[in-house]
Amino acid sequence: MLFSHYDRYQYARSPLVEVICQLRFPAILSINANDPVNFQEAIRQEFPRFNKAQERPAPKMTMVDGAPKLVQPDPITNYSFISEDGLWKLNLTQNFIALSTLRYHRWEDFAQRLDRPLAQFIQIYHPTFFERVGLRYVNAFSRRALGLEGTPWSDLIQPAFLGVMAEPDVDESKIGKCSLEVNMALEDNCRMKVHAGPGLLGGGKKDPEVKFILDNDFSSAGNIAPDKVASGLEDLHYHAVRLFRGALTSELHTAMGAEPLV
Repeated sequence: MLFSHYDRYQYARSPLVEVICQLRFPAILSINANDPVNFQEAIRQEFPRFNKAQERPAPKMTMVDGAPKLVQPDPITNYSFISEDGLWKLNLTQNFIALSTLRYHRWEDFAQRLDRPLAQFIQIYHPTFFERVGLRYVNAFSRRALGLEGTPWSDLIQPAFLGVMAEPDVDESKIGKCSLEVNMALEDNCRMKVHAGPGLLGGGKKDPEVKFILDNDFSSAGNIAPDKVASGLEDLHYHAVRLFRGALTSELHTAMGAEPLV
C-alpha cells in the first residue's frame, strides 16, 4: 500500500540529492529594506559565508484606470547564509526563510540544524504566522552506483510511479519520456506534489546517466502559529517517509544498503 506505515531506515547508498524546508510568511518589508545584520550575527558561527542577490519577480497583470496593464513588481533581496563546507544554505527574503542541504543523513539532524536559525528569525522579526510550511526531498536513483545496470525500473520502482513502464510488454529503451505528476490532499491538512520518472540531473551536462527522479514536496498551509511549526514539520516528514518507502521495491531497498533506524 502506498501510504502504509513503514519503519524508518538509513541507506548506505542514499539517493538523496537535496532536501529543502521553506517557511513562507506575510511580507516583512524591513527584511528587504535593511540588511539582516542581527540575524547574521546570531547564526554566523554555523553559516559564516554570505551572499546577497536581487531577484525580479515575474510581471503581473493588473487593472490600471480600468484597463489591464503588465506591472513589474519591485525587486526582492535574497540573502544567503552558507556553511563553511558549502553543503548547507539558509535563504532569507521578505516572504520566506528556507534551509537546504546537499548532505542529509536523518531527519533529527536536519531539524536540529533548522532549529536555531528559525528561533532567531522568530525572535528578531516576530512573524505573526506562517502561510505555508513545506518540506521537499529530491531523490535520484542511479542503477550504475547501485550495481544494477541492466535492471529495468519496473523491478526497482513500484508500479504506481512508473506509468506505462510498469507494463510487461513495454520496452523501456524505446521510451523518450514518461513521468508522473501528482498533486493531492493528505491527512493532517497536508498536500503532496510528486514528480516521478527517468531523467538527467542538470540536463545531463555533467552526468549523462539516466536516473529515476523522485521529487516529493509536502506542505501545509493556513495561518500556522510559530509554535506549531515543529509539529507540522514532523507530520510532513512522516508523510515523506511513507511515500519514499512505498515507492521502492524490496530489491531496490536492499541494494541501497538499508539499515533500520532506532
